[in-house]
Amino acid sequence: MSSLGSSELILNPDGSIYHLNLLPEDIAETIITVGDPERVHEVSKYFDSIEIRKGKREFLTHTGHLSRKRLTVISTGIGTDNIDIVLNELDALANIDFPSRQVKNKKKQLGIIRIGTSGTIRPEIPIDSFLMSTSAIGLDGLLHFYEDSSHRNRAMEKALIKHLDWGGHHIVPYVVDSDAHLRKVFVSPDVYSGITVTNSGFYGPQGRILRLAPKVSDFQDKLASFSFEGQQITNLEMETAGIYGLAKLMGHKAVSLNAILANRATAEFSTDGGKTIDSLIKFALERLVNDPSV
Repeated sequence: MSSLGSSELILNPDGSIYHLNLLPEDIAETIITVGDPERVHEVSKYFDSIEIRKGKREFLTHTGHLSRKRLTVISTGIGTDNIDIVLNELDALANIDFPSRQVKNKKKQLGIIRIGTSGTIRPEIPIDSFLMSTSAIGLDGLLHFYEDSSHRNRAMEKALIKHLDWGGHHIVPYVVDSDAHLRKVFVSPDVYSGITVTNSGFYGPQGRILRLAPKVSDFQDKLASFSFEGQQITNLEMETAGIYGLAKLMGHKAVSLNAILANRATAEFSTDGGKTIDSLIKFALERLVNDPSV
């Protein structure tokens, strides 16, 4: 087995992985991702103890224990370009031997739970509610740079491409499902579920209009009218499809939990988003510590 070159697996002088600034022993096998670095503390403040506090750029990490369960919370920043860095480097920490620069024979499977914010496109889903992403549609293009596509939901992709008819816009969506076991952990009467769309930006790529008109004029209507096997597109955000796709490729489990702060259909935005996010954090932590299989 050949060793990975120093330009591919980039390590800092202290042996930590390049962007995340972490050593293999710094992460737990259950990892919570948040976008905002300030939200890391909003999660870890509920830990019983914190053993690791490290950061570099927008990537802040706390690892600690809650009810004897070891957990890591890490900020990713915004977008699937950052997700590409975070997921690849987390996997390297778990499954590459740094001294030899070789992939380990025995792989670890990480459980990755995104706790993030989102906007719904369905009028019946209220702001300040919770939503779990059963599947994610990527409009960002990240997974097209990776060779293996066997993990993707090809049937939904085919139906979606036909429905959208956006070939002239050079948009080629990919679809990846969440992990079935992690979905069961967070199923609740208080949590909506649906198909999430991951976008490459916040304004034009989500059909928002300030001073610039988006090229896809029927963006929201086309997404809202799509249905596949009884499921509908429920919300828009900027990370989930990348997390699902890379997690599947690397053999990890992933699920995305969304705090719905905006309703695009009713033009509403939460007036107390911090409280909603805090409630979602507490819900997620309670489910994690009470399920020994995660």
